[in-house]
Amino acid sequence: MKQYSFTVSLLIMFLLLQTTALAVMQTGDSEENINYKWSFVAKVGPAAERKLAMVTRDTVLHSGDEFKMMVNLQKQCYVYVIHKSSSNEISVLYPTSFEAQFELEKNYYLPKGRSWFKLDKNVGIETFYLMASKERLLDLEQKMNSYIVASKEQQKEFAAAVVTEIKDIKKKFRSFQTLCERPISIAGNVRGTKKEEINIDKFDVATLATEISANNFYSKTITIEHK
Repeated sequence: MKQYSFTVSLLIMFLLLQTTALAVMQTGDSEENINYKWSFVAKVGPAAERKLAMVTRDTVLHSGDEFKMMVNLQKQCYVYVIHKSSSNEISVLYPTSFEAQFELEKNYYLPKGRSWFKLDKNVGIETFYLMASKERLLDLEQKMNSYIVASKEQQKEFAAAVVTEIKDIKKKFRSFQTLCERPISIAGNVRGTKKEEINIDKFDVATLATEISANNFYSKTITIEHK
């Protein structure tokens, strides 16, 4: 009887330790260790009637429309912005170098300065992969580097490998959650301002940033129907 009681006590102690360890793991996993600001803004419409539009979800843009992005790290994490063009060409918009060191709370514009990306005449689907991780995504970086140095004949194969790697990463981290995704500024600040008061060519896209907080990993895919 005493031996049975001792065994039960050990079992209960073991279960309590396992429960405590699980609670500690869950508490650690729920901490916000990814935090950054992000904006994706387009200039749309005929040249004489250009308007600003926030790109937050799948949308339609036309050849000649322009777009610009901004990344601002609030905590030390690794953000990746990868573009797959309508011609299935891959490019890393951010970071500018996988080995680069970025300052916290500093705006990094894509492209730099006052320049904007402009959609060419190659219509189709433009895909933007936005990812953030507490740790570097080294396998993705390696596949991107392989694509960059590949010959024209090989790039199609390496581009497919990059997209597959992105899908695999998202599957691997799908259990981690986004804790917060909220606009820093209300878009009405722009809409409510008289048109003549806005110099679109000098507009700071950081004004329309969204703050993103997540646990270990975050991803978002935005597709542009390029017409």
